[in-house]
Amino acid sequence: MVAFGKKLRENQIQEWQGYYINYKLLKKMVKRHARQIEVERQDHHHILKDFSRLLDKQIEKIVLFLLEQQGLLARRLFTLGEWHDVLLQQTEGLSISELQEAYREVGRDLLRLLYFVEMNAVGLRKILKKIDKRFGYKFTDYYVKTRANHPYSELRQVFKHVGIGAVVGAVSRNLADLKEHHGDFVSIYDQPAFSDQDPVIDSIKAAVNRLSNSTDFLHYLSKHALIMREELPDPSEDDDVEQRYHSMSLLLNLANTFLYMVNTYIVVPTADDYSLSLGAAATVCGVVIGSMAVAQMFSSVYFSAWSNRSYLRPLLFSSFVLLVGNILYALAYDLNSLSVLLIGRLFCGLGSARAVNRRYISDCVPLKLRMQASAGFVTASALGMACGPALACLFQTHFKVYMITFNEETLPGWVMALAWLIYLLWLWLSFREPPHEPKNKTVFHEPNAVLVNDAVEYGSTQQLLLNSRVNSQEGCEDEVQECDDDEEHSHEKHKPVNSILSAYRLLTPSVKVQLLIYFMLKYAMEILLAESSVVTAHYFIWSTNSVAIFLACLGLTVLPVNIVVGNYISNIFEERQILLASEIMVCIGILLSFHIFIPYSVPQYVCSALVTFVSAEVLEGVNLSLLSRVMSSRLSRGTYNGGLLSTEAGTLARVIADGTITLSGYLGENRLLNVTLVPSLFICISSIAATFFTYNSLY
Repeated sequence: MVAFGKKLRENQIQEWQGYYINYKLLKKMVKRHARQIEVERQDHHHILKDFSRLLDKQIEKIVLFLLEQQGLLARRLFTLGEWHDVLLQQTEGLSISELQEAYREVGRDLLRLLYFVEMNAVGLRKILKKIDKRFGYKFTDYYVKTRANHPYSELRQVFKHVGIGAVVGAVSRNLADLKEHHGDFVSIYDQPAFSDQDPVIDSIKAAVNRLSNSTDFLHYLSKHALIMREELPDPSEDDDVEQRYHSMSLLLNLANTFLYMVNTYIVVPTADDYSLSLGAAATVCGVVIGSMAVAQMFSSVYFSAWSNRSYLRPLLFSSFVLLVGNILYALAYDLNSLSVLLIGRLFCGLGSARAVNRRYISDCVPLKLRMQASAGFVTASALGMACGPALACLFQTHFKVYMITFNEETLPGWVMALAWLIYLLWLWLSFREPPHEPKNKTVFHEPNAVLVNDAVEYGSTQQLLLNSRVNSQEGCEDEVQECDDDEEHSHEKHKPVNSILSAYRLLTPSVKVQLLIYFMLKYAMEILLAESSVVTAHYFIWSTNSVAIFLACLGLTVLPVNIVVGNYISNIFEERQILLASEIMVCIGILLSFHIFIPYSVPQYVCSALVTFVSAEVLEGVNLSLLSRVMSSRLSRGTYNGGLLSTEAGTLARVIADGTITLSGYLGENRLLNVTLVPSLFICISSIAATFFTYNSLY
C-alpha cells in the first residue's frame, strides 16, 4: 500500500496532479475510523456512509476530468478528420505523413489518459480492499454493486471504457485508412484481424488490456382465513346470502386485502434509511414499522363493530385514511419530520379494514363459493406480502418535482397513495352495499370457522378450511339440538360478548395456550422481517434491492408451503404432531440465527431465516385450526369474536417486537440481532413448555 502511494506520487502527470484519487486522504480516513471503532465503538453504518460519500466525490472528480480530456481528444480528431477529407481529394501525398503523425500524437495523449485512468483504478481498488480488511465487512461488494449498476453511475463511466473505446477506434481507423496497403482501402471493421498496425495502436491496446485487468473485479462483484363465522347450511339463509353476493364487490374486497398487505411491507426494506435521513437511528425503523400495528389494534375493533351496519362506508373510510397516511409518510422527507412519518404510518394502521374483509366473505359470499373466496383472501394476503418488498426494488431513483422529493424512501408512500386513490374511485363506482340481516333475527353460528380465514396473515391451507367447515356443521347440529331442549340456555350460550374483557373470561387454558403460540410465532416473524434491513446492512452491507428481494422470496414461500402442508403433511401426521414439530423447528431457526461464530455469514442468516419463517407458517395454520375447535361458541359472532382476539394477539406481538428492535438499538447495531432474538427464544421455549402441560386439553 505504501509502495503504491509512493508510485502514485512519482508517476503523476504534473499538469493533471489535482485530478488523481487522493490516496493519502483516503488512507488517513481508514486509519481514523479504525481508531474511532476501537475507542468509541462507532457503528459501521456511519463508516459506510462516510466512505461512500468521500469515494463518490473522488470518482466524480476523476470522471469529470476524464470526460473533459475525452472531449479535447474528440475535438482534435474532428479537426483531423476534416483535414483527412481534404487530403483524400488531393493527388500529392506530401501531407499524409504529417496527418499520420498528428493521429499518432492523439494516440500518445490517449495513452497518457489511459495511464491516468489505470492509476486511479488501482488506487480505488486498493483503498476498497484496505477498508474491507480493516473493518471486517465487504464494503467493496456494497459499494461496487450500488454504484456500478446505477443508471447514472459515474463509476461505470470510468471502468466501462465507452468514451475511451470510441477514441481508440477513431485513431485506429484513421491510421489504417492512411496506410498504403496494396492500394486497397483497409478498414478495421472489415478486417478485425488486420495486423499491420501502427506501433502506437499496439501500445494503446496493451494499455486498454492492462486497464481491463485492473478493473475485472468490478465485473465479478457487480448479479404464505379468520372468516368471522360460518353460518348453518340452511337453504333459506343461503338464499339470502345469494341475494347479497356481488362478484365485483368481492373482487374489491380482495383488492383491499392485497393493497393493505403491500402497504404494510413495502416500507420494510427502506425504513432504516428513511430513519437515518430524518436524523434518527437506523433501529428507529422498528417504531416506523410497528406504529402501523399499534394503530391496527384499535382499528380492528371499530371496523369489526362498523361491519355490523355497513361494508361500503368502512371500506371508503379505510381507503381515504390510507391515502392520507401514505401522503404524510412521503412528505415527511421534505418536511424533515420523524413525527410526520410516524403519524403517516399510524394513519395507515387506522385504515386496516381486514376485519371488514373477513366479515364480508362470511356474510355476503354463498356457502358454495365461500371456500374459494377464503382462499382468495389468503392468496391476496400472501401476494401482497411478497409484492410489497419486491416493489421497493423498482424505486431506485431520485428526482424532485416542485420541491417534492421522489426517491427510494418516499416513493413507497407516493405509489401507495396513488394506488389507494385509484382504488377509492373504483370502490365508489363499483361496490354494491349488500342488505343487512334484520336485528331481531336470531341466527346461530358455529365457533369453528371463526378462525378459518386469515388463519395466518400470511396464509392458510385449503385443507384446514375444509376441516373447519366439516367441524362447523357438526358443532352447529349440536347447538340446534340444545336450543330445542332448552331455548333459554341456548340463547345465553349464543349471545355474543359485548366487551374484550368478557371475551377474555371465556378463554379456557387450552385456548390461552393456542393464543400464546400465535403470539410467539408473530413475534418471531416480526423480529425477522422488521430488522432484516438493519441486520443485513450491518453484517453483509446489503443494498435495498437485496433486502427487498430477500423479503419477497420469503413471502413467495407462503402458498407453496401451505399447499404441501394442506394436501400432504396434514394427511400423514396428526395436527398435534405438526404443532409440536413446528414449534421446535421455529426454536431451532431462532437458535441458528444467533451471531456466535465470527464472521456472521449470509448462508447462516438466510438458512436460519428460512427455517424460522417456513416453520412459523406451518405452525400458524395448524395452531389456528386447533384453536377453532376449543373456542367458545359465544366468540363466533359479534364485534368481539374469536377472529378479533386472534388478530389482536398477533398485532400485539408485532407491536412488542417492533418496540424491542428500537429499544435494542440503543445497545448498538452490533448487538441488535442477539438482543432481539433472546425474547423470541424465551417466548418460544415457554410456548413449547405450555403446549406439553396442556397437551391433553386440546383434544
